[in-house]
Amino acid sequence: MQLQVGVKAILRNEEGKILLLRRSQAKYPDVKGDVWDIVGGRIEPGTPLLDNLRREIREETGLQLQGVPKLIAAQDILKNPEKHVVRLTYIAEVAAGDVRLDDDHEAYQWYTSDELRTLPGLDRYFTEVLAAVGPAAKGK
Repeated sequence: MQLQVGVKAILRNEEGKILLLRRSQAKYPDVKGDVWDIVGGRIEPGTPLLDNLRREIREETGLQLQGVPKLIAAQDILKNPEKHVVRLTYIAEVAAGDVRLDDDHEAYQWYTSDELRTLPGLDRYFTEVLAAVGPAAKGK
């Protein structure tokens, strides 16, 4: 079994809204339903976790991480019998700026934490984190 580690970030802007990205249906035609997710991806082994997180944020959105993110969740993703993914999710702040999407995503939107709770099409692993952290996603 292959082990992979991924880093994800609940990114909040200066207004406290959270950034979601919609996966590209052209690039990921097999992804159905769970199309909205937070920023992140697999780490490059040998590179510190936060450096990987900064890279993913920059590559996927063009935004810059501000301050030190806080680790809020660790999840096992075992949907593929040949792969075990450990997903580490942080909550982080980003400086103001224009979002510039990579080709993995086709849209983005900033949401309040209350809006997220009723949004259809959320990534199921993000939904689990959102339910577990509750007020932490609001910055409380």
